[in-house]
Formats: sequence, structure tokens, C-alpha cells
Amino acid sequence: MAASPDTLFGNVRRSDPLHLWSKSGLEFVRVRDFLEFSTDDLAKVGGVSPQSVRFDARIPPDLRDRLEQIANICTLVAEYFDADSERTALWFRTPNPMLGDVSPRDMIRLGRYKRLLKFVLEARTVNGHGEKEGRA
Repeated sequence: MAASPDTLFGNVRRSDPLHLWSKSGLEFVRVRDFLEFSTDDLAKVGGVSPQSVRFDARIPPDLRDRLEQIANICTLVAEYFDADSERTALWFRTPNPMLGDVSPRDMIRLGRYKRLLKFVLEARTVNGHGEKEGRA
């Protein structure tokens, strides 16, 4: 059975409602600020030492990759909330009973971003987002 384009590409953002990307790529500081992560949080998320956390061309590759994945999750949620950054930020900070009463922000901090992505994708499918109707 062939997957539909919405299923195949539904795990990637369609827009940039949180303005996390620029023409030069992901704005790492914006992701940090949006999620209110400390340097220690970022070090843990990226599997690097706090001293190696940086946001320039020499950002550790593992941290860069993880922040791109996290920014994608943030954007998928923002698309669901019709680009409302305040509601999106609140969703990330609020403990969620569907996630074991853990906030999505803490899921990321605990290294469970893949589980969070799966949860977000399933929720978007159930709620009819990610379809071709112009909403994601």
C-alpha cells in the first residue's frame, strides 16, 4: 500500500510561524529562547558538555541536529495552533496527561523528543491537520 504525500511528508514543517529559521538556516538562539532552555538543558539535549554549547558555525553537530529536530516539532505544534506562538509556548510548558503528566518541554529535556514527535504526528492525523486544506 502506497503512503499518501501527507503521510509521507507529514513529519516536516510546512511553514515557519515561530520564525525559527532564516535564510541562513535555523536560528539556534530562537529555539533556545522559545523553549526557555538553559545552557545545561542544551548540553543534555545535544549530548555535549556545557562548555561546548555555542550557536555559531562551530556548533557541535549533535546539538545542531537535535535543535533542528526540536524546532521542527515546535513548528508542527505551532501550525496546529494556527501560528499562535503564545498558545504553542503554553502547550510546551504545561504538563500533559497524554504524556504521563510531563510537559512537552520536559519531554525534550529528558531526551524523549522522538516520542514527543510521534505523539504530535498522531495528534495531527487524528485532528485532521497536515492535510492539503492549507492548514498543517
